[in-house]
Amino acid sequence: MAGPSGKLQPGVQPKLRLDKWLFHARFFKSRELAQDCIEEGHLRLNAQRCVKPGHGLAVGDVLTFPQGNRIRVVRVLSLSDRRGPATEAQALYADLDLPGQDASA
Repeated sequence: MAGPSGKLQPGVQPKLRLDKWLFHARFFKSRELAQDCIEEGHLRLNAQRCVKPGHGLAVGDVLTFPQGNRIRVVRVLSLSDRRGPATEAQALYADLDLPGQDASA
């Protein structure tokens, strides 16, 4: 990502807002729903509770959050500038969930 001058800065890892990435990766139907999840304290970033939707997300970060009746655990593989098709969105993360895991267990 670019700095204030619009140029890429060497040695600085690119970051993207949490709510934008969750929307681009198609975990939420809107950025507002992603923001609500984060602000209510339901999301963990690298095992730390995060309540700021604008917090910077980088490649390699691990997110833990509820989705439906599941607890999702995903590792960020890539950042995206847009919300693309589902196949493109699935390339943004690696699913670390255990098969058959749900929030009631």
